[in-house]
Amino acid sequence: MQFANIQWQQSINGTATPYSVDFNDIYFSTDDGLQETEYVFIAHNQLKKRFNALSENTFCIAETGFGTGLNFLVVASHWLALAPITAKLRFISIEKHPLRLDDLTRAVQVWPQLSEIANALILQYAHLKIGCNHFTFADSRIELQLHIGDVIEVLPSLQIVDEICVNAWLLDGFAPAKNAAMWSAEVLQHMARISSSGSTFATFTSAGIVRRNLEAIGFYVEKYAGYGKKREMLAGYFGEC
Repeated sequence: MQFANIQWQQSINGTATPYSVDFNDIYFSTDDGLQETEYVFIAHNQLKKRFNALSENTFCIAETGFGTGLNFLVVASHWLALAPITAKLRFISIEKHPLRLDDLTRAVQVWPQLSEIANALILQYAHLKIGCNHFTFADSRIELQLHIGDVIEVLPSLQIVDEICVNAWLLDGFAPAKNAAMWSAEVLQHMARISSSGSTFATFTSAGIVRRNLEAIGFYVEKYAGYGKKREMLAGYFGEC
């Protein structure tokens, strides 16, 4: 397994944040990583509203780039607070270069409000292996499928399980200019194959190549104001099943 090569840097609020040496990019906003996730991925996928109004038994989210696990932790916290107790969250994430256990442990300590679900993640992450890792949380109300591998190989291999398509996408790989393969048309076209009608997506980037590739596979794409130093971001939905 090829772990992430990271350095720890001081952010403007005095906390240490992880930085990818190989991709020359940050894992989350140095302004406020948690609020970035809330703004980009939670709000623009309308997840809180959708969890609260959920009528189906299962809701499926897919993510490209697990990183520090921040997106998963925030989504899980909202799910436990808002979704019906009988519903199940299936969270699928793909990561080629996972953080080492000690780095992940250090990263999640930045967000003490997420400590309960973070501690449960750390316990299972200690047994991380190449391939698909199945982790469960909160008496099986949440299932995390963490795939350790190249998104170019993993995403095409994903299948619709129990007739449950992906309801929301979190596109959170490193910036397209620094990790172009993750945002290629070849990769993104597999989103359509396993997306439900009306499946939403959100991403921090507003790169033209990403917008065009998403539109080419049937996603309606809009630009929105970005978070922090990012001027714009993209979000939208899939037009057909």
